[in-house]
Amino acid sequence: MEELNELKRRLEQERPAAWNELPDIALYMDQIIAYMSRQLIRFDQDEKLTPAMVNNYIKDGLVPRAEGKRYGPVHLGYLTAMCALKRVLSVREIGVLLSAAQARGNPPETLYGYFTNALDAALTETARSLEELDDPKDLARTALDLALRSYANQLACARLLDIMQESGQAGPSPKKTTK
Repeated sequence: MEELNELKRRLEQERPAAWNELPDIALYMDQIIAYMSRQLIRFDQDEKLTPAMVNNYIKDGLVPRAEGKRYGPVHLGYLTAMCALKRVLSVREIGVLLSAAQARGNPPETLYGYFTNALDAALTETARSLEELDDPKDLARTALDLALRSYANQLACARLLDIMQESGQAGPSPKKTTK
């Protein structure tokens, strides 16, 4: 099954650029959009980042403001995290998570390094769960297993974010609560 082998390969090999590999020159919005299309695994072309989304993330306080109209590695790091996390968390929840991470005082490159390491581990674990999947009849069972694992992880994540907010670990919430 070629599609399954391609999925496994991409989960095992495709990763966002490391911090030291991000462009160290300032980029304009159209360059940011083009660059971000290569940062994460995508199967649906409709999932791409748009300038309006970037502007909304900035307006909501989730991504730092551009310096003039130019964006650097810090913006790419935040946008990479936003694009991955928005698949499973609301903008409000992402704001809580980012606020808590920033409150610890780590520089953006440290936060980005943690993010990319955690993403690598998650993608590798998912690829391993597909290794024994050779029979097309097992696709539905494996898809259900992955969906239920996502459900359980999302429940735990949402509760942890609530606990962080209740205990004051998360700092101020983002301005908007849109998804």
